[in-house]
Amino acid sequence: MKPFRFAHLVLLMALSTAALAQSDAQKSFDQMKTLAGSWEGPVTVDPPQPDMSTDNPINVSMRVTSRGNAVVHEMQESGTPLDPTRYDHPVTMFFVDDGRLILTHYCDAGSRPRMTGKVSPDGKTVEFEFLDVSGGTKYGHMHHAVFTIIDANHHTEDWTYIMPGEKPMHAHMD
Repeated sequence: MKPFRFAHLVLLMALSTAALAQSDAQKSFDQMKTLAGSWEGPVTVDPPQPDMSTDNPINVSMRVTSRGNAVVHEMQESGTPLDPTRYDHPVTMFFVDDGRLILTHYCDAGSRPRMTGKVSPDGKTVEFEFLDVSGGTKYGHMHHAVFTIIDANHHTEDWTYIMPGEKPMHAHMD
């Protein structure tokens, strides 16, 4: 009888650990859902890129979709037409999968990096760490992202892109 009790205890501990991880992922995802809406603000890039203007603000659209199971994030330079053959228009999807908050970034560079996210203890920041990438990385890939909620009408986004030669480029959107 004792081996059965021990096995039962181990099973209960494993299930409670999985439930805790899932609730952390869901908490992080719920925080991302609060950003649903249309946002516009300045962007800075470090190091500056000669072919990348920071004169125009960036428009960000975030919407909850699929009956609350996904969040769509779209970026576009303000004042540019929706023409993916001439202008950048990356799309990022957020969703919970297997107890983890996953970000998949459909990049204009042709790569599709995935990252896992966790909310900070104060609930104001969701940070995403690189998991893997599919598609070509010849032109680089997105590697890290941080979303910080300032208040109901203000958030920042920090994105780190790894350029060819493993050189990081940081973009800050406010």
